[in-house]
Amino acid sequence: MNMNIAKRYVKALMEGVNKKELEKIYDSLSKLVLAFEDRKFIDIILSPDVSAEKKEEFVLSLLDTKDKYLQNFIKLLVSHKRLLDIPAIVKELDYQLSFMKNEHRGFVISNFKIDKSQLNKLEEGLSKKFDSKIKLQNKVTDYPGIKVEIDTLGVEVGLSQDRIKAQLMEHILKAI
Repeated sequence: MNMNIAKRYVKALMEGVNKKELEKIYDSLSKLVLAFEDRKFIDIILSPDVSAEKKEEFVLSLLDTKDKYLQNFIKLLVSHKRLLDIPAIVKELDYQLSFMKNEHRGFVISNFKIDKSQLNKLEEGLSKKFDSKIKLQNKVTDYPGIKVEIDTLGVEVGLSQDRIKAQLMEHILKAI
């Protein structure tokens, strides 16, 4: 998927519709992205045996929308054979909407569960620092430490247990 192509489509959408319509389109396309996890859906989209009109009908039937902007957008994607770019378009649309609303989502990655009060404190601190509304979710993985990622702001802050141990050892060795 080419992000440059996705950026062009999102730019055109942003110039053609208001913020409320843009959010509706985003919500609908976000639901459609789930269909891309199904191999049969992708096979239909890629199939040379299925006409463009049938692909258009199929995608629009999944969206079940009366929104003319979204219908025309799907028609445009079908006519330019860009249906497979929908996940990239949704990702870029999410990115642009985050900046429009000044709201950003991120993750706190750790090898343990972080309680809601700690997440709220982190959200408040980061919201003040970046002058934006920050919403964080905890992802429990095998990462040895804690890492905060907010992709839309390009933020990644981490504390690794291994790194702390190495720095502590280095400090002790310097002291000797």
